[in-house]
Amino acid sequence: MITLVGIKIIIRRLLLATALGASACSVTGRPALAEWPDRPVRLVLPYGPGGVADVPARILAEKLSEDLGQRFVVENIPGAGGINAARAVLSAAPDGDTLGFVTNGNAIATVMFQNLPYDPIRQFKMVSQVGEFTLVFAVNTKSPFKTLQDIIDFARSSPGKLNIGTVSIGSTQNFSAELLKSMAGLSFQIIPFKTSPDVVVALLRGDIDMMIDFPVSIESQIEEGSIRYLATTSRQRSSFVPTLPTVDESGVAGYETTSWNGVFAPKATPQDIIDAINGAIRKALASPDLIAKFKKIGITAQASSPDQLRSKLEADIAKWEAVRVKSGIPKN
Repeated sequence: MITLVGIKIIIRRLLLATALGASACSVTGRPALAEWPDRPVRLVLPYGPGGVADVPARILAEKLSEDLGQRFVVENIPGAGGINAARAVLSAAPDGDTLGFVTNGNAIATVMFQNLPYDPIRQFKMVSQVGEFTLVFAVNTKSPFKTLQDIIDFARSSPGKLNIGTVSIGSTQNFSAELLKSMAGLSFQIIPFKTSPDVVVALLRGDIDMMIDFPVSIESQIEEGSIRYLATTSRQRSSFVPTLPTVDESGVAGYETTSWNGVFAPKATPQDIIDAINGAIRKALASPDLIAKFKKIGITAQASSPDQLRSKLEADIAKWEAVRVKSGIPKN
């Protein structure tokens, strides 16, 4: 026979269980035991469509959709050094339904903006790296410079006369040119342009002597023979053009610049969801089909643990801050 006291105890237990269930739902926006993903997922990208960050994001989204049976939709929110995209992710429910792409650009934004409205180390919950990609130095095929060593020799013999084109000040391309100047002890002009196509046009017109950008930006000109590569910025030769020497091999010992991207989630996202996303990304990046698609655009598929991605971001922030200070580039 259940006494009045027993009834009260049962009621209290039921109320406690209900409260705990409601709490779990309030954190993630879904029942605590629901599997991820149980609805479409947004992948927020801090760049416009069609670029070196957008293309691999769409390849990954397509593969995740195929593997998991839910739509993964890339949402482009470009501009403001990735601030708008980061805000969109950080303000979303921490339930795995809104994810963001963190990139080398976030590291540069951290050193370039005086009052960045978020802290990518403390506020981003890292999930996994996605890819790593090199940049290339290139010249007009009519250029007298046949190797990067030719460029370096000319810059040393004729200080200030060489012009290298990049996209805007504070970009990975721009900082990579500054790093070359610093590490090689050279004096040359770095000419910033608004977009990669603007840099390409300037090179083809002969307005600049050399450019640095991602291979995808000059792929068509390479194929038609109007531009040729001189060197890759990665420490090891790139798999997409294995015959292309590195900057390190071309006379600047220790030079290395690679860009990368990865996935992050809102800070309060539960660890079991982070683990599920990480596992899904690792499986997708191991797909031979995805690896081949990435390789075609000069990207190496590269998964990681959340801690490894955070360490990469921290290392790049330190690296680019040193370049910014040495080059005298002011914060925005």
